[in-house]
Amino acid sequence: MDIRELQKTANEMRKDIIDMIYTAQSGHPGGSLSAADIFAVLYFKEMNVDPKNPDWEDRDRLVLSKGHASPVLYAALAEKGFFPKDKLKTFRKINTKLQGHPNMNDTPGVDMTTGSLGQGLSAACGMALAGRLDKKGYRAYAVLGDGECEEGQIWEAAMSAAQYKLDNLTAILDHNGLQIDGRNDEVMNIEPIEDKWKAFGWYTIRIDGHDMQQIIDALDRAKETKERPTLIIANTVKGKGVSYMENQVGWHGTAPDKEQRDKAIEELTQRGEGIE
Repeated sequence: MDIRELQKTANEMRKDIIDMIYTAQSGHPGGSLSAADIFAVLYFKEMNVDPKNPDWEDRDRLVLSKGHASPVLYAALAEKGFFPKDKLKTFRKINTKLQGHPNMNDTPGVDMTTGSLGQGLSAACGMALAGRLDKKGYRAYAVLGDGECEEGQIWEAAMSAAQYKLDNLTAILDHNGLQIDGRNDEVMNIEPIEDKWKAFGWYTIRIDGHDMQQIIDALDRAKETKERPTLIIANTVKGKGVSYMENQVGWHGTAPDKEQRDKAIEELTQRGEGIE
């Protein structure tokens, strides 16, 4: 896909995110919307995956460490063709394959069950190490949230990845500055985040997480980096694309009502029409 197509895909994913959460009247819109551009690039430009063969052993792996943002993952998987888009309407329903947190045992395309914050990077480290031991060429990706970077296990995994020189591992921090209880710097300051990861032996790149070309270029640089893992710090806006949700911590885990849903879809439709 070219840049314009990626932007349109991300915009469609945002509409699906809103509709999923509205229909379920439950879910996390803020951090799902902020990561939509990242997921569009990963699934439609970067990652080597096959919707017809979700368990293909040579596929690239993705771990959504911030598992509560499952709507963005499901939107990407449906758009890619892992399952029909009408299944998105079953989000968070009883017995659905699209639970509030991703379940690798039930959902095609989900590489790791996540939800307990801080654990996903460890799983991605294991995937990357297994790929090396098995002499596979796949890459492992982990998408992290700000709040979970306050978890100790993140730093144990970061230390391990550097120790084993996992250059087939790329972590992407959806750095929107907010978490469930407020601003990062008010709850538990994670800055200077770039210096911390560098000190743990990672190659770091800071980008605008809504600029498709910057995301593509950063992922290319990660693939070129040898002997150490890469962290991409993607500066994003929580609730991106929906005016009344942007940078509002209250939309971390709140579902829109009918009027709010309609306004969001209207804004995103106009945004899509404006993409040149």
